[in-house]
Amino acid sequence: MAEDREPIVSFSHADIMNGGNTVIYDLNLDIRPGEFLYLLGKVGTGKTSIIKAIIADNPVRKGDAWALGFNLRRITQKDIPQLRRKMGVVFQDFQLLMDRNIEDNLRFVLEATGWKDRGRKEKRIMEVLDAVGMTGKMHKMPHQLSGGEQQRICIARALLNNPEIILADEPTANLDSETANGIMLLLKKLNEELDTAILLVTHNRRLCEDFPAKMMICENEGCHELESAREIDFEIL
Repeated sequence: MAEDREPIVSFSHADIMNGGNTVIYDLNLDIRPGEFLYLLGKVGTGKTSIIKAIIADNPVRKGDAWALGFNLRRITQKDIPQLRRKMGVVFQDFQLLMDRNIEDNLRFVLEATGWKDRGRKEKRIMEVLDAVGMTGKMHKMPHQLSGGEQQRICIARALLNNPEIILADEPTANLDSETANGIMLLLKKLNEELDTAILLVTHNRRLCEDFPAKMMICENEGCHELESAREIDFEIL
């Protein structure tokens, strides 16, 4: 069970900064291997700031903050790439390189993170495309794919370095309900089969109800756990 394992991400009484301002006070958050966790809240309440803190893009003031063995309050610039290689990030706007095909998009990431051997790179590309059901699209350009297909490629990209956690920032926001459901099924499958922890930002009540998991909500400059999706007025998120 995930709750019996040591956290791979842990914040204790931590203040999260963004642009020189504190946006979340006294954050207490543990994410364990294999855990699936929703992060909810209105625009501007600090959800993305928490993700940026986990990837060492936003500073943490006060308290304790650890991610994948790195102390986020003391991490150095030279250690940040090592931290980020241990996690995958999925954005709502895909952020694919539009001037190259899917295979070359994935190869670019491998090479940027230190992969040298050509055979290993080709094998890994095929593995992650197979994991997301997209092996037949590797020679397509991004603009030739649907939104759902592009998001599957983004998830494949996030898997390249065998991450211990995937941080998904509104990955279904720009997708229709059927496609969003497919992306959620894929993330749950990866979570269960690969034991990859997932932190997912969403405003979608149906996803929280159809795929129940632990929920945290950002509000009033804080972040706390919810017992049920019924506690949330999704109309104002």
